[in-house]
Amino acid sequence: MKILAQRLKELRESRRIYQREMAENLGLSFRGYQNYETGQTEPKLCTLVALADFYGVSIDYLVGRTNRPDFKPED
Repeated sequence: MKILAQRLKELRESRRIYQREMAENLGLSFRGYQNYETGQTEPKLCTLVALADFYGVSIDYLVGRTNRPDFKPED
């Protein structure tokens, strides 16, 4: 999914985080995370949730279903 790869890279770079740091935060190998940003592989659902939580965006935003990144969890 090209949009997912693009948004992951944009979000990471906007926070000035290195790929290696992001991989460590998620408990992934550097290459594993790098593959997400190049679109070679897609994250499992649990990783997608962790990414959305980390960046404070919705999964729908990450995968391109909406262009609104805001996320408001229900109580």
